[in-house]
Amino acid sequence: MLLDFSLSENSIGYIVEGTMDYKAVQELKGAILKKLEKHDSINLYLEDNNIDRFTLDAVFIAGIFPMQHKNQLNKIAMVTNRKWIHMIANFNKAVIGKDMRNFTTDRRTEAIAWIASD
Repeated sequence: MLLDFSLSENSIGYIVEGTMDYKAVQELKGAILKKLEKHDSINLYLEDNNIDRFTLDAVFIAGIFPMQHKNQLNKIAMVTNRKWIHMIANFNKAVIGKDMRNFTTDRRTEAIAWIASD
């Protein structure tokens, strides 16, 4: 399941739960791309709400999305307690050179404040 919310005019957040498979990652991509139709660039908040299962294709697609849209993403906040997701985010940060930060779930309010600020 995908829950979305706006944090500011150009900042959007998504909380993902359930299974992160091909269908779920395509839904997430579609929602982000729809927001990008209205704005040249956005800030993105992503939270893992105890996702049950990840499929390899979903991880791959989600991992390359920031690289494909690096010129449209200003800041990215990744909120999860999974260290392997933080490692993928750190790799993306090194490759695309964007302001990406990892937060644990107990620091989600800090992540929301950071992503919504200019």
